[in-house]
Amino acid sequence: MHTLEEELTRARELSVDELADAIESIGFECTRCGACCTRDGDDDHTATVFPDEVRRLEDATGREWRDVARPMPYGLTETDEGLSGETFEWALQTDACGDCVFYEEDDAGRGACVAHDDRPLICRTYPFSVALGGTSKPMGEAVDEEGLVRAHECEGLGRDISREDAEELAQALKERAVCELEEAIAVRDNYRPADPDPGEVVVHDSEGAKRADGSPLEE
Repeated sequence: MHTLEEELTRARELSVDELADAIESIGFECTRCGACCTRDGDDDHTATVFPDEVRRLEDATGREWRDVARPMPYGLTETDEGLSGETFEWALQTDACGDCVFYEEDDAGRGACVAHDDRPLICRTYPFSVALGGTSKPMGEAVDEEGLVRAHECEGLGRDISREDAEELAQALKERAVCELEEAIAVRDNYRPADPDPGEVVVHDSEGAKRADGSPLEE
């Protein structure tokens, strides 16, 4: 098994051309169905967002941190005082229906992201991921694979994609793999147990421990 540092080296050495070849072989075109932006059964939408991506969305939308991102719920416990515990990622914020707060539908029922130009890497690269340890697998296990590229459940798979679009997606996919591994290493190295009180959530990210509103825990 490779260490995170070894996987990071592999991620940095990924060939964009080879990733694009794999994406072309699998095929993809977004149908704007909204499935990747909305609640999945009983589970609210969860899309990982990095701290710098949260700030970019803050700047682009004029929203505050808590309106852009929320603590990733995995590992948290529901108590009488509310969610409690420690988690290690941020997820895009959701609305009352459990859908991404940046998702809207037009009059024809087609989905659209209101922060499309500033959307996180996880959204830019869906439904693909890279088969390296320490990188995330959105929406469960892969339904198709080509080389190091994994494709996850999406009705847009198997459709023709231009070389230009495949290369753009491949570049973002490499960037995401590098960022995920850099984040994982920094979280590991910076982690100190926080022992939050009931009703308190602490998020450990690459910048240290934060409260649920994004403010540093030690302030």
